[in-house]
Amino acid sequence: MKKYLLSILCGLFLLPGCNYLDMVPEKDIETIESVFEQRTKVEKWWLGLYSDLMTVVTSANNLAFMGADEFTPSPVLYTANHAMPGFLVANGQQMSQEPYGNIWLSMYRLIRRANVFLENIDNTYNMTEEAKAWWKADVKALKAYIYFELLRTYGPICLIPQNMPVDLEVEDYQLPRQPVDTCFKEIVRLLDEAEPDIPRHSQRDAFYGFSFTKEAVAALRAKALVYAASPLFNGNIFYANFKNKNGELLFNTKYDREKWRLAAEAADKAAEICAEGDREFPAKGSGKKTTLLNHMDDIEQSTYSMFNNKEYLLEWKGGMPRIYTYILPRLEGDDNHFEALVYGCLSPSMKMVEMYYTENGLPITADAYWNYGNRYKLGSESAQSYEGVVPLNTDVIRLHLRREPRFYASIAGDRMYWQRGLNTQNRDNNLLVQAHKGEIPWGTQKDVIVSNDYQNISGYWLKKWIYSWIPTKMYYQGITNETMAVLRLSEVYLMQAEAWNEYLESPDEEHVYKPLDKVRVRAGILPVQEAWKNYSLNPGKVDTKEGMRDIIRQEYNIEFAFEGHRYWNIRRWMTAQQEMNGKAYGWNILGTTASTFYNNENGPVEVGRSYKFIAPRDYFTPFKAEEILISGMKQNPGW
Repeated sequence: MKKYLLSILCGLFLLPGCNYLDMVPEKDIETIESVFEQRTKVEKWWLGLYSDLMTVVTSANNLAFMGADEFTPSPVLYTANHAMPGFLVANGQQMSQEPYGNIWLSMYRLIRRANVFLENIDNTYNMTEEAKAWWKADVKALKAYIYFELLRTYGPICLIPQNMPVDLEVEDYQLPRQPVDTCFKEIVRLLDEAEPDIPRHSQRDAFYGFSFTKEAVAALRAKALVYAASPLFNGNIFYANFKNKNGELLFNTKYDREKWRLAAEAADKAAEICAEGDREFPAKGSGKKTTLLNHMDDIEQSTYSMFNNKEYLLEWKGGMPRIYTYILPRLEGDDNHFEALVYGCLSPSMKMVEMYYTENGLPITADAYWNYGNRYKLGSESAQSYEGVVPLNTDVIRLHLRREPRFYASIAGDRMYWQRGLNTQNRDNNLLVQAHKGEIPWGTQKDVIVSNDYQNISGYWLKKWIYSWIPTKMYYQGITNETMAVLRLSEVYLMQAEAWNEYLESPDEEHVYKPLDKVRVRAGILPVQEAWKNYSLNPGKVDTKEGMRDIIRQEYNIEFAFEGHRYWNIRRWMTAQQEMNGKAYGWNILGTTASTFYNNENGPVEVGRSYKFIAPRDYFTPFKAEEILISGMKQNPGW
């Protein structure tokens, strides 16, 4: 009876999705063996692995997109019709009864299907050995990615090197969780095995633009090793007594500096492979009226691809349409730009608005030439270099003045311009955001903040991901084939800088400053030493390991803002308990004048829900309570 029940469970939880086995030949029943006889069916199985993984990773339900402190959602986004689980996790509402963002079973189904592929592809008769070697290598890399996603979500995981027979006793299926070091080693082993047979990007069939390349394999290996070296997994005393059901310790609480060396060397190797291939930052644009506008265009282009962006190392079709629905501006009252299908009720947080650098490439708290103390007071801009970005010789809050290109490319706020479609002879579509109450089409028309309608409650809109050349009206007709970056070149350079900074006694030019400056210069800001030595209140910060740690982490937060990286980074750095316990702030959107909108220049007001994080409980997602009963695994600490 136990064997019979286990066979049922394996069929429900582990076997491939039915849509990949609905290929029933005439007068026969399809089997695994017959599926793997022909290339066309094998290809369908392979494509199905990617399709289902993309559904998990790039969906708006992925906790990483909304689960940090980057967004301030309108109250309506907590209602049943709109709720995305990341918001609830950011508010401290995660639970073990029915966890938000639960990917455990779906990922292990994929692992089983990947194992079936690896165990059977050699039997395919109409494929070359070279093609078999490539597809096997690709699935090994895919399996390594799945393990990595599980590991950073749940901590220690179960490793499944091959599928288990369905006639085992129940206890034989109840595998123990493995120590995190063992898990990382398995990820690296799979990638090492895969790399020799994986083509470079330039050698890959364009039809398989979603698949792994040598550049992507190298970058993923570096990323896994960076995580292995990071505080969450390296010397973490929070989990000193965390054991699996066999009594084996799952975390090594002794800090190992050598892990940073391995990560640094892997990042160097990834950068070398990218440089030898065709992965690079695209040539700088020059078609705009000013240098600043050209930099903004370069930054905007870095988030757009249809499998053709040279800085994308791994890219998949994503779930962005649902996110577009909430971040596109709802310009009611403007017949040229209003789109009824969008809501404009998901805002960048004030923390992220203030995260971006000044024009000198420094934090707003550190720039000696930027008046931090008066940032909430009104000022004006007269330099022609800011034409088309903020209105000249007009009252604008100083917080919006003299900021870096990534700020203007990513954030739209009161009295800032936002290009919403190509200009024509009869219409200038570079719209001025006027966010005071009653200012059509940007300002709220409500007398209160409501929970049953669409309002922007912080006074900011997200420009990142919203392409300036596509009009807001009927936006969805212009975004049919775009992808999302899973890995891009900037991350390789930042991993180099971070890993070498942590390993070396003090930062140096070749290993730390040089790779970091590649990201900064592309973003249109000064190299890090030049910025800090010449314009900062603390010129010596750039000379120390601790100072560069802060600088590199802020660079991550800015370069990858709103891309789902901050959620993971503040966890692996173990800073989430400081970052995620605070209130959400914005402007008084019910203010009808600049004075009342900006709270009489007294600073932001509290808006929306607060962020909440309990350490160490919230560093890892809990397993569903029912899964613990079935599998016999140990639950994550705190749950």
